[in-house]
Amino acid sequence: MNDADVSKQIQQMVRFIRQEAEEKANEISVSAEEEFNIEKLQLVEAEKKKIRQEYERKQKQVEVRKKIEYSMQLNASRIKVLQAQDDLVNSMKESASKELLRVSQDHRSYKHLLKNLVVQSLLRLKEPSVLLRCRKYDLHLVESILQTAKEEYAEKANVHAPEIIVDSIHLPPAPSHHNAHGPFCSGGVVLASRDGKIVCENTLDARLDVVFRKKLPEIRKRLFGQVAA
Repeated sequence: MNDADVSKQIQQMVRFIRQEAEEKANEISVSAEEEFNIEKLQLVEAEKKKIRQEYERKQKQVEVRKKIEYSMQLNASRIKVLQAQDDLVNSMKESASKELLRVSQDHRSYKHLLKNLVVQSLLRLKEPSVLLRCRKYDLHLVESILQTAKEEYAEKANVHAPEIIVDSIHLPPAPSHHNAHGPFCSGGVVLASRDGKIVCENTLDARLDVVFRKKLPEIRKRLFGQVAA
């Protein structure tokens, strides 16, 4: 083999090695490009996932805030409705309280009512001796019906007529502009055992309170269409 053949063979080997190197370099470049694209895609997807998660988290926060705000508004509306209902009911009671003042103005019917209130109180107490308290304004009327009330009670309870001591301390007077915030009494009586352990409050105001509490569910149902819980 002469020098020319050796040189030719060497050149062929160089071309082969160069081609192999180029192909290998291309493979490495393609592989690196693929890995880069895969890693880039993974990073993009990871970032997208983070963004979606953050968006979902904020969306949930917004929904929670909306629910809380709605609940607060709903509760505030309910409170306003209940307050308006209470105001209406209280205004009705105030009107009824004002009507009580007219009861004592008709002396004949009020005198009969006082007698019945005393008898009823005696039947509840069932005491041989009681203390009676009334308004100073009603003192004359009360004293005028005591004997009749004692006899009626004795007949109904089948006992001796009780002793009724009229207390020197009187119930407060009827409400007025001069005494708008002080204690008041629209009429009626309060009877108690002599030791004060048993008390029967039979004033017109106390009876109104009892009737009002008893009828309150019915009143609310008539006014608002449902019984308040």
